[in-house]
Amino acid sequence: MTTAVSEQGASALMNTYARFPVAFVRGEGSCLWDEKGVKYLDFLAGIGVNNLGHCPPAVVEAIREQAGRLMHTSNLYRVPLQEQLAQRLVGSCFADRVFFCNSGAEANEAAIKLVRKYAHEREKGRVQAHRFEIITATNSFHGRTLATLTATGQEKVRRGYEPLPPGFRYVPYNQPEAVEKAITAATAAILVEPIQGESGVVVPDAGYLAALREIADRHDLLLVLDEVQTGMGRTGRLWCHQWSGIHPDVMTVAKSLASGLPMGACLATEKVAQAFSPGSHGSTFGGTPLVSAAALATLDVLLEQGVLAEVPGKGEYLLEQLRTLQLRHKMIRSVRGKGLMIAVELNSPAEEILGVCLVRGLLLSCQMGTVLRFLPPLTVTREEMDRAVAILDGVLTDSY
Repeated sequence: MTTAVSEQGASALMNTYARFPVAFVRGEGSCLWDEKGVKYLDFLAGIGVNNLGHCPPAVVEAIREQAGRLMHTSNLYRVPLQEQLAQRLVGSCFADRVFFCNSGAEANEAAIKLVRKYAHEREKGRVQAHRFEIITATNSFHGRTLATLTATGQEKVRRGYEPLPPGFRYVPYNQPEAVEKAITAATAAILVEPIQGESGVVVPDAGYLAALREIADRHDLLLVLDEVQTGMGRTGRLWCHQWSGIHPDVMTVAKSLASGLPMGACLATEKVAQAFSPGSHGSTFGGTPLVSAAALATLDVLLEQGVLAEVPGKGEYLLEQLRTLQLRHKMIRSVRGKGLMIAVELNSPAEEILGVCLVRGLLLSCQMGTVLRFLPPLTVTREEMDRAVAILDGVLTDSY
């Protein structure tokens, strides 16, 4: 069995990851090849980053062409490609304004700052309690900066970084009534993931986001949605919240926005975005010409070549195959998901199963100890899905 190993003593890298002892040197579509030429089926897609698969030709060409023209100038000057991308994004959803950064954590950091700045600006001259608190969900994940790990509803992520910044209250996920009870005079916003990813693909009830929207409106709060993992077509619509028919006030995106190049974004309505003014926030590398070109090409492929339209059907097929597998293996407790964001929860620790899957050429991830997470590229084929299910079937058969 191949298991994750610590980097302590193995290289000059800080010991922050327990990596599997495999290094990949080439990728194409849903597949990766390691240094020995061994082929792997990648159903993790760089943790939901490579939504168009590895090295999508149109994006590679856009990067190559832009790299030969101009890669970076800084945000002291206009960046036309960044402006084009912002217009494309606001045209796809509720938002009027976009701030570009480098990651999901930075996007959520920007959202937290925007919430506080908005509350501060609207309270000027008013006699009322200062609003600064944000309600988040237990088992959520919003990043690893000091503010975003504090927003994260997992004690294991926060442990060792005390004292944590104040301003966050945690309530159970998928329980609107708990959110209502947690509201105080200091509450400024509600921050949730439309589907919790890092806690094992937890899909809420169909009316959850609508209930949060109603609560936010009634209490004059902002609704912030973390679509870092659920966005860019992962669930079958460009943004997961579009299934619910509601609009947030602020949304964060990242991961697959630029098909593997580092990019994040915080989107907001005009009313909220106007709280930011020159000097109130910034990013040296946010929205460079190179990364903006990659993101524009990514959106072209996703929206104009039929990739997004095929996700619901592919997701239903993979769920069906995995649920058929569940009937044969008592070790599978449940199968859940939406689109191509799927979890197989086991009745025992999943780490060993994960390691054997790796040895047999299937890349997945383990969440919350017992959950195998499937995040294949949106371009995955039915044959590749069949192959992944067959590998997991064989691993479970041989292991139990």
